[in-house]
Amino acid sequence: MTDLPTFIAGLPKAELHVHHVGSASPRIVAELAARHEGRTPVPTDPDALAAYFEFRDFAHFIEVYLSVVDLIRDPEDVWILTHEVARELARQQVRYAELTITPYSHVRRGIPAPAFCEAIEDARKRAQADFGIELQWCFDIPGEAGLPAAEETLRIALDERPDGLVSFGLGGPEIGVPRPQFRPYFDQARAAGLRSVPHAGETTGPQTVWDALNELGAERIGHGISAAQDPQLLAYLAERQIGMEVCPTSNVRTRAVATLDEHPLPQLVEAGLLVTINSDDPPMFGTTLNDEYAVAARLLGIGAEGLAGLARNAVTASFLDPAGKQRILAEIDAYLVTAG
Repeated sequence: MTDLPTFIAGLPKAELHVHHVGSASPRIVAELAARHEGRTPVPTDPDALAAYFEFRDFAHFIEVYLSVVDLIRDPEDVWILTHEVARELARQQVRYAELTITPYSHVRRGIPAPAFCEAIEDARKRAQADFGIELQWCFDIPGEAGLPAAEETLRIALDERPDGLVSFGLGGPEIGVPRPQFRPYFDQARAAGLRSVPHAGETTGPQTVWDALNELGAERIGHGISAAQDPQLLAYLAERQIGMEVCPTSNVRTRAVATLDEHPLPQLVEAGLLVTINSDDPPMFGTTLNDEYAVAARLLGIGAEGLAGLARNAVTASFLDPAGKQRILAEIDAYLVTAG
């Protein structure tokens, strides 16, 4: 039996909830900050970023996150960031990732939408050639920017329609940003063949998850941890096997959950939900996807077989094509036989 950290390190994985800018490594963030020194509060010293990424609450996290978004000024920055994110994921044996991207934030800062989409697409193809990882995109509405951001995100998604685009999302703060107002935009995105993956139930209660399901047609839920408070919602999610994109360390770092020991992950799994483990904004939260699998192993009291099951869940809940799913599932099964 391989020891658990080694098993996790080699386990083939899919990552379904990881943000583009939020995945920028300290090295890349510091380099970008140095390029814009004097015009940004972001430290230019990678070691100082750990303190900068100490969040008081979710609102402070959004403030810091947007300061890092401000560092992405041109298509070359976009390409470098995307390629580097893929490199880090591939190091953790991630075979497939759906990267959450917020094009509105970059277009309003002066990067033309066609150039932005060209940069991510070129980086996606290079990453597959360089690292053997397949990337696809979720274009995400920044909820704090309201309906104009929703309209622009939808326009970019439908007009540009990059090859890797598979889903339409909604992120940012939940408090004060009701989900039902975004229904017309999700209706149009879904009619165009995009899948619905809004954030819901991270910093608000179960009703936000119900709204995501009933108003936005959610096929997966970003976070969704407050579902543990509603037995009827748990039964609904379990019966329909709606994927739950759970990010334990993120929930603690943004103060959505007080401590890891209080995280509702065990309740979600016990209720039979299709739970996936994800990293959200890993460098900002001082974590990696491998670390999140180790957290899950501790909270759930599972070993190699249970961890392989979580990896299978992510593949099952993904929007990868059936042949791609079968390929990664077979790789997970083979790895469990040899390493587990």
